[in-house]
Amino acid sequence: MELNEVTRLVIGAAMRVHSALGPGLLESAYRTCLCHELSKCGLRFEKEIALPITYDGITLETGYRIDLVVEDYVIVELKASRPLPIHEAQLLSYLKLSKRPLGLLINFHVIHLRDGIKRFAN
Repeated sequence: MELNEVTRLVIGAAMRVHSALGPGLLESAYRTCLCHELSKCGLRFEKEIALPITYDGITLETGYRIDLVVEDYVIVELKASRPLPIHEAQLLSYLKLSKRPLGLLINFHVIHLRDGIKRFAN
């Protein structure tokens, strides 16, 4: 499936979740409902993916976890609180470390979800 089509489907699924639930819930609730929507779209995804770091020639298990990886190349990081610049930096680091081409930062803590979506390319 083409990259832009995957992101379009993910954003559409997130908008359906936000329309149904609104803002103010925990991130885990949004993640569970978004996974359900992604399944209905026929998208392959993995959640809570461990992200090791390679440093000085060795691989270190650091405890970093990517919220969702869709179709093995789109990272989706979910937030349910006021976004901070560090969240954008975190997603960019995840893209670089995982060598994936595209990331979506989706913040459900907004009135209109369109105001809570940012797309990042590696």
